[in-house]
Amino acid sequence: MARCRELAAMSEMPSGTLRTYLSPAMKRCYEIVGQWMESAGMRVSVDPAGNLRGILPGAEPGKRVFILGSHLDTVRDAGAFDGILGVVMAIAIVENYRRKNLPFDIEVIGFAEEEGVRFGMPFIGSKALVGLLDEQMLFRTDAHGITVAQAIRDFGLDPEAIAGAALKTTPLGFLEFHIEQGPVLEAEGEPVGVVETIAGQSRASLKFIGSANHAGTTPMHLRHDALAGAAMWIATVERLAPLNPGMVATVGKIDAYPNVANVIPGEVTVSLDVRHANDEVRKIACQDLRLGATMIAKDRGLKVEWANLLDQKAVWLDEPLIQRLQAASPRTLRRMVSGAGHDAMILAPHIPSAMLFLRSPGGVSHHPAESVKPKDADLALKIGYRFIESMSAEYK
Repeated sequence: MARCRELAAMSEMPSGTLRTYLSPAMKRCYEIVGQWMESAGMRVSVDPAGNLRGILPGAEPGKRVFILGSHLDTVRDAGAFDGILGVVMAIAIVENYRRKNLPFDIEVIGFAEEEGVRFGMPFIGSKALVGLLDEQMLFRTDAHGITVAQAIRDFGLDPEAIAGAALKTTPLGFLEFHIEQGPVLEAEGEPVGVVETIAGQSRASLKFIGSANHAGTTPMHLRHDALAGAAMWIATVERLAPLNPGMVATVGKIDAYPNVANVIPGEVTVSLDVRHANDEVRKIACQDLRLGATMIAKDRGLKVEWANLLDQKAVWLDEPLIQRLQAASPRTLRRMVSGAGHDAMILAPHIPSAMLFLRSPGGVSHHPAESVKPKDADLALKIGYRFIESMSAEYK
């Protein structure tokens, strides 16, 4: 936990934590985490996509490998534990086994990018690992006009070699420790839980187009207020989402134009984020919300434009690894659906993958108040040790 808090100080913000893909703050983070990896007996490198990778060789180096890890980037004004905890716990597990001559290598990966903050595209790190990045991604730009390719060059890497970040063979599996980022475990008095499914996600952008006009001279019945139409639709999102148990739907961003107190808003762009463990339920809900936006626009004399930004399928994690985690735990693990996306959801279709959640006090995440209880981290580490021991016994 002290290590997590130490890394939180490596930030692009003068106060608070922000560490984005291949930023100078990330380079400082890599220097420290790389030192911890080396001290744990690992060979350390940075792959062409920018992921920090450490390998503890086993009895037959290169023959088999099991991967532990999570991400090292953060959102703006982040807490100290989201993603980072999974990396430092992985290093702690390696420290425990560095002299045990395991029958497989252990690779710890600190993924360079999971949050999507800098380039608006999440999972660059884990997608590179399974060969899912295409050349178009290299031309995406950040707020300063810097492309992904240039960011890779500025970090001292070669964007033309990014395919070299992909795994050469299929690992035995992948295990990610992560804070829950929600209130469920705390509400049920459980310190840890095992993730069964990672919910699918739909993201969209909607633009309501009306007519900007003088706020004092335009009668109410002659207005085409884009913000009022957007507000009605946001209320529809709030009303429809609870009709599907387990669904969450969020409008988290609003941009109004011209955004002046005495002018009727002429254009309003809003975001939509819908998540559910059942992809069909999620897609039908999005269709209903799109229809609702069209009807509201028609009734109010507006136009509406809908742009799909993301359609991420729900991901089921590996049942044998889930059962192995359960067997390694001294208490029954609650099976959970993760509403948040994680690197494990990118790896799972290609590599047997599992996740162990740690309780988030207060359900707080993506906020400086994010925390972890030491006793929960201790229990999770013990489960991790026993998990690796079980894998070792199987592959001797």
